[in-house]
Amino acid sequence: MAQKSITLTTAYGLETPDHSRQLYADWAESYDQSFAQETGYILPDQVAGLFAAAEGCGPVLDVGAGTGLCGVALNRRGIAPIDATDISPEMLAQALRKDVYRDVIEADLTVGVPVPRAAYAGVVSSGTFTHGHVGPEVLPGLLRLARPGAVFALAVNARFSARSGFASALERLQDGGWIRNLTLPEVAIYGAKATGPHSADTALIAVFSKV
Repeated sequence: MAQKSITLTTAYGLETPDHSRQLYADWAESYDQSFAQETGYILPDQVAGLFAAAEGCGPVLDVGAGTGLCGVALNRRGIAPIDATDISPEMLAQALRKDVYRDVIEADLTVGVPVPRAAYAGVVSSGTFTHGHVGPEVLPGLLRLARPGAVFALAVNARFSARSGFASALERLQDGGWIRNLTLPEVAIYGAKATGPHSADTALIAVFSKV
């Protein structure tokens, strides 16, 4: 069955969890080729690289894992085990096929991820905090899942960060003694050969440790 034509602009327009479920159900089978390959999508590798540079280790939770591109980048660096969570079961089905995840967990971040407290030594995300319904309000829930000393590497679309107050929320967490060593390097989302209206988009990658 042919899937609907989906663009990045459509994805950036998501507003609710239900909108996300429907779009990614339609996009799952073609996502890696029609989006990641055609746009030169390098953000998952950027996140994995910064996580590794911060001496991140497993077990890792890949938040908003999609089809598993960040998991592949982590696995390539010898980081394991990795679990994936995403709102879309169709995307998680594609992620499982890459054979880099220990487990997959269908969850809505605005509700919470059903895993034990302090289950992970690392948390990464390469495509969740873009322009949709998920904002900095989910950070306390993600911190709950992490052990003391856990390394985080969370990519946030730079424009979305400015609009949503993401950086300010992280700074409040650091000032409150919840996280430490916060850095926000800005990186390219797409490779040098990317074209189109979003080809020059950048992301801030929030790298920090849980206290």
